[in-house]
Amino acid sequence: MNTRAWLVEFIGTFFLVFTVGMTVIEPGAGTLAPLAIGSVLAVMIFAGGHVSGGHYNPAVTLGVTLRGKMSWAEAVAYWVAQVLAGIVAALVVMYLKPSLPATPAAAQVVPVLLAEFLFTFALVFVVLNVATAKGTEGNSFYGFAIGFTVLAGAYAVGGVSGGAFNPAVTVGGALMRLFAWGSIWVYLVAQALGGAAAAAAFRFTHPGE
Repeated sequence: MNTRAWLVEFIGTFFLVFTVGMTVIEPGAGTLAPLAIGSVLAVMIFAGGHVSGGHYNPAVTLGVTLRGKMSWAEAVAYWVAQVLAGIVAALVVMYLKPSLPATPAAAQVVPVLLAEFLFTFALVFVVLNVATAKGTEGNSFYGFAIGFTVLAGAYAVGGVSGGAFNPAVTVGGALMRLFAWGSIWVYLVAQALGGAAAAAAFRFTHPGE
């Protein structure tokens, strides 16, 4: 296992989930929270993309693996780093903000499933196109393209699902009471399906790769 990549995935995912908690939980950043979240994702991708690929998201790792750019053994190592980082970030937020939301709302299954699927698909599809495709190799915009996808998704469907699009964010968010534990299966299923569908769409639209 590439321990440097594992560490970079931990660091990037930690700051993503930490920023989610610190900006969403009151006193937070209000309507500017998505901007902070998309921005921290972008800068962490620029910081660590050359080492680990800058996934910071198990759904992205799934898409990259199905696209054929990672082995399953590498994917499992990334998933461990990402979920562990989400848990640690949530614990730090809980220490800094002890007045967490009292009771997270239960998810409306179909709307949450659809919202999380669509923007997880969009996110992973963008990642595969700007960070793994031959036609965009060596570009200097990939971090912003990915960060802005999360920003747009948070504004578009944040009111429906909370705008996770990431199993590590989902687990960390459940610890921070942003999501109900009984509902996280909806998020995880939608995110896994979105990542897999994005990989299938990429392979269909890029038959030479």
